[in-house]
Amino acid sequence: MFSYLKSFLPSMPWDIWSCSPLDSFLQGLVAACAVSVLCSFMKIYLLIMCLSDPDRQTEKERIRRQGRVMEELHFCVLTAIFTVVGSRVAALVVLEFSLRAISMLLSQSKGTQSSSQLFLLCQYSLGCGITCSLDFLHEGAPHRTWNLVLAVGLAALIMHYVRRLCRHICTMYELHSKERYCGACISLLTSWHSIPHGLCNALKITFIVADLAAISLINKDFLTTSEAIRFWTPLTICYTLLVIYMQEEQQQNPSDQMVYQTVCVRMGSLMILMLTVGRWTDIVHILLSLLAELWCLVRAGVMLDICRDQDFSQRQSRPKAMRSSGRKMRKEEEEDS
Repeated sequence: MFSYLKSFLPSMPWDIWSCSPLDSFLQGLVAACAVSVLCSFMKIYLLIMCLSDPDRQTEKERIRRQGRVMEELHFCVLTAIFTVVGSRVAALVVLEFSLRAISMLLSQSKGTQSSSQLFLLCQYSLGCGITCSLDFLHEGAPHRTWNLVLAVGLAALIMHYVRRLCRHICTMYELHSKERYCGACISLLTSWHSIPHGLCNALKITFIVADLAAISLINKDFLTTSEAIRFWTPLTICYTLLVIYMQEEQQQNPSDQMVYQTVCVRMGSLMILMLTVGRWTDIVHILLSLLAELWCLVRAGVMLDICRDQDFSQRQSRPKAMRSSGRKMRKEEEEDS
């Protein structure tokens, strides 16, 4: 039936009909579930961090005020966007974020932890990575739709339990951690510091698979090596220079406005590149990606502010700790002499 209708539709430069609309919708559901799980874990981590600090009671209330209706709306919007955006632009978003994340990690000094903002900035890229991986892993599978249905069921089950835990922490953690009769709250009381480490390991595995899938999906569209070189050369040069420039700007001015400006510059550069070596459907998908990135940032605005304050306080305390350790070493040397 779908192949019959496809014959009446105009030919598209990028074969958006290679995957059925049902499969695309199922992949979008899995991607939206992954983003929801990430945000829920970050909400749990930041809420417990604010509860542990008496000076952050205002931030605690701001996190708690995030309503369930907006959470469901966020899930629906991301599902629709991940369903519509093609695998070509999704693959480019994944590769760009991977390059940006590597640059951010390499620019940090040794012995420091990765910025917690990175977990919130990668929301849309994580969803694109999930769709690319599912598209690549299920390519040519005889029961692709049923496999995706099982993936949706598993992702929805994980999302349900993580959201349930998040709501429980928002309402009952403060009481249960004092009374010490709730297993989940007692467990988080001692292990909430390890949430970023666990998320980091999970994201590393996810983006390694997504990068391999993205490279394969992009190269699949080229018939010769020369066409691939004409595409990859300007893309690599453009994004390498862009990432280095935006990384320096972000370090010099780590403000809320700078985060939105970075998204607009990245997507604008990708759009200019696609105007020269891409197709017209890529432009539409890039515009949708820009809206999705901005939507994710607006939705996570409260948590981004808390992460930004946390990173700033860590940068301020690090020189003090180094100076105090230096004075302690000099004092010990004087005593020994």
